[in-house]
Amino acid sequence: MTQTAPESCDLLIEAGFVVPVEPHGVVLEDHAVAVRDGEIIAVLPRAEARARFDPAEIVSRPEAALIPGLVNAHAHNPMTLLRGVADDLPLKVWLQEHIWPIEGAVIGPEFVADGVTLAIAEMLRGGTTCCNENYFFPDVQAATYKRYGFRARVGLPVIDFPTAWAKSDDEYFARAGEVHDQWRDDALIATAFAPHAPYTVSDANFEHIRMLADQLDLPVHLHLHETAQEVAQSQQKHGQRPIARLDRLGLINDRLIAVHMTQLTEAEIHLCAERGVSVVHCPESNLKLASGFCPACALQKAGVNLAIGTDGVASNNDLDMFGETRTAAILAKAVADDAAGFDAFSALRAATLGGAKAMGFDHLVGSIEPGKQADLVCVDLSALETQPLHHVVSQLIYATGRHQVGDVWIAGKPRLARRELVDMDMTGILANARQWQARIAAVLR
Repeated sequence: MTQTAPESCDLLIEAGFVVPVEPHGVVLEDHAVAVRDGEIIAVLPRAEARARFDPAEIVSRPEAALIPGLVNAHAHNPMTLLRGVADDLPLKVWLQEHIWPIEGAVIGPEFVADGVTLAIAEMLRGGTTCCNENYFFPDVQAATYKRYGFRARVGLPVIDFPTAWAKSDDEYFARAGEVHDQWRDDALIATAFAPHAPYTVSDANFEHIRMLADQLDLPVHLHLHETAQEVAQSQQKHGQRPIARLDRLGLINDRLIAVHMTQLTEAEIHLCAERGVSVVHCPESNLKLASGFCPACALQKAGVNLAIGTDGVASNNDLDMFGETRTAAILAKAVADDAAGFDAFSALRAATLGGAKAMGFDHLVGSIEPGKQADLVCVDLSALETQPLHHVVSQLIYATGRHQVGDVWIAGKPRLARRELVDMDMTGILANARQWQARIAAVLR
C-alpha cells in the first residue's frame, strides 16, 4: 500500500478548543486549523491534522480557545486620540459643544493616521481583526489599515456642512468616488457610504447616496434612531420618524448598516427584518451618553442580523470588543426581561459573523470554515479568572478579558504573537499618543 505524502501548508494552529461560530453552538475540542496562502483549508482533530499536513509552522495552544477574529462593526478610530476629553455629557452637548470644536482645531491627515495606528494596536491586543470605520480622511485611514495588514471597510463621509475633508456636497461625493476607485479591488480594504445621521444629511444627499450605493453595490453605514431627541426632531422637521423618512428615500434595504437603533417600534423592527437591514448594537456608548437601549432580543427574534460595535473611544472609552460583547449580552437580557435571551453563543456570533455579514464580509471572515480568510484569535483560558472551565463560550462572553488574547492572525499573517505586536512600534505609538495629548490639551485651555 502506497502512503500518501503529507500536504504542505503554511501554518497549523492547534488549540484545546476551536469555536467555529458556524455551525452555531459548536465547540470542537483538541482541534487544529490548517492555513495556506492566508486561507483556511481544513478544520480537523489535532491528530488527523498532524498526519495529513506538513506545515511550515505549528502554533500549539492546548489551553486556549481559537475563535474567529472579532469584528468591530462601528468605530470612529481616529478619535482614539480624544479618549476621555469630554466625559459625562449627553450626546448633543458632547458632540456639538466639545467634540466638533476640538476636531475643528486638530483634525487632518496626521491626526487620522496616528489615531488609526493607535486604534489598530489596541484592537489587535483585544482580538479584533476587522472594523467598520466611520470618519473623515478615509484615504488616510485606508492607507494606514493597509500598512498594518488590518481588515477594514472605510466609510466615505457625507455631512451637510463643510469640514477639513470637504467643503461642499459636490466635493464630498467627488472625493468619495476617488477613494472608492483607489481601493475597489483591495484584498483587505473596502469602502461604504457613511452619511453621518438623518439630522445632518439632506433628502437630496440621501437620494444621491442611494443611487450610487445601488450602482456600486456598497453598504450605507449610518447612525440611526440613536436618541429620542433625534426621532422627535425628525417628526417636527419632516413629519416622519427617521426610519420612515429613509424608507421614503429608498434606503431601508439589505445594504443598510443601522447603528445604535435605541428608539424602535415593533413595526420598525419588523420592517428591518423584512428588508434585510443589519443593526449594530453599541451598548456602552449608548449607556454612557444616556441615549437609550437597543432592543437586541426583539431584533434577534424578528430575524434581524445583529452586530456589535464599540463606537468611538471618545464616547466609550475603549475598543474592547470582549467587554462590549459582555455588556451587549447582559443588557439585552435586562431590556427584554429574559435571562435566556441573547445567550453566549448568540453574542459571540454577533461579535464575529454578524459583524462580517453587516459589512458584506461574511464570505471572507466571521467564522472558522475552509475557504475563508484566516483571521483568527487565540484566547488563553488557563488563568485563574477563567477556571474552572465548564463551558468555553460562556467563559469567553462572561468571564474573559482582552488581556487573555495571546495570538492574532489576519489573512494568515501573525499580527500578535504571545501578546507582542508584530511589525508595530509600541514605544513609538505610545510616544506619539502622548504628544497628541499635549496638543489637544493646549486646545482645551
